[in-house]
Amino acid sequence: MKMNNTYIFDFDGVIADSMPTWARIMVEILDENNVSYPENIIEIITPLGLKRTAEYFATLGIKEKAPEEILGMIYEKMLYAYQNVIVIKPYVKEKLEQLKMNGASLNILTASPHPMLDPCLKRNGIFELFDNLWSCDDFNLPKSETPIYFEAAKLLGKDVSECIFFDDNINNVVAAKKAGLFVYGVYDETSKDAQHEIENACDKYIFDFSQI
Repeated sequence: MKMNNTYIFDFDGVIADSMPTWARIMVEILDENNVSYPENIIEIITPLGLKRTAEYFATLGIKEKAPEEILGMIYEKMLYAYQNVIVIKPYVKEKLEQLKMNGASLNILTASPHPMLDPCLKRNGIFELFDNLWSCDDFNLPKSETPIYFEAAKLLGKDVSECIFFDDNINNVVAAKKAGLFVYGVYDETSKDAQHEIENACDKYIFDFSQI
């Protein structure tokens, strides 16, 4: 393990076993509106945050609804799942508690908004372990580009090279690595098609938190 002790974790697909539910809901919205979309739609929208995803869905052809209405549809479907259903992945709580006991700074940087993120963390008993919870909405920046990582490191009072980042999305992994963070790629079922790409782009690759 790299000896730096400032950790930045993605949430969906890394901390939480939420990506299957998240992906299903996103595809449902497009299908219900008879919209055609690329095969890698989940890979495309994962780094965007919900606001930018709604804007992207509008460009795909949900023409009768403004992005604000699409965002409302997404929120309505997502909120219940995050507040009541989604659980964290195996070994996550134990490893986070261990890192915290060893003096690590634990932080989340996610595309999920706070009304979904915060209740899910609380229900799963790990909310208090984190020093900072950041949504892309807090920065108005996507995780698929480098600026958000410099902003997060600045708020932590660290150089990007002192930060250890975990993500399961190839676009986020590439951007974080380009920014200069030490990057762990994390396996998730919904991103398994990009596993080899992620392995080649990151510094280390893990299948679960027992490997940290």
